[in-house]
Amino acid sequence: MTILRFEHVGGEASLRSLQDWRHVHNTIIPAHVLSLDDVRERAGRNHLEVAYLDDVLIGCSTVRPPTDDTATDAPATATVIARVLAAHRGRGFGGEMYERGLRHARTLGAEVIETVVLSSNPDGLRFALKHGFAETERYLLPGDTVPWIDLRLSA
Repeated sequence: MTILRFEHVGGEASLRSLQDWRHVHNTIIPAHVLSLDDVRERAGRNHLEVAYLDDVLIGCSTVRPPTDDTATDAPATATVIARVLAAHRGRGFGGEMYERGLRHARTLGAEVIETVVLSSNPDGLRFALKHGFAETERYLLPGDTVPWIDLRLSA
């Protein structure tokens, strides 16, 4: 496996890491373009990272911390998302990023892991299914024309 270099996006993150995370997100999810302020806000509530091979940007990841709904006794559920730019797919980078995000989610107490993929991203959907996720829901957000797919990691 190739060694990727990861950079945390948050707190005193460099402008470059904020811009790089934003670039990957906006490239893969063009229906929901984020500003740098949007990325800063997300970095305040989620664990964001960018991944580089040497100095080449290859992707980004998001770990949404577990939710713990004590009122329903639902298990603590975290969301792990790995995004790899198209030119770098199929070389194991997504798997490395996903495993790193999964470990982080579990250290935060996640009992259940979910992910979300835009239906216009067939590579992302194939990746999720290959890594043990099963589709739980498809839906459109207000104003969207492309469905989102929620998936849950099978036990």
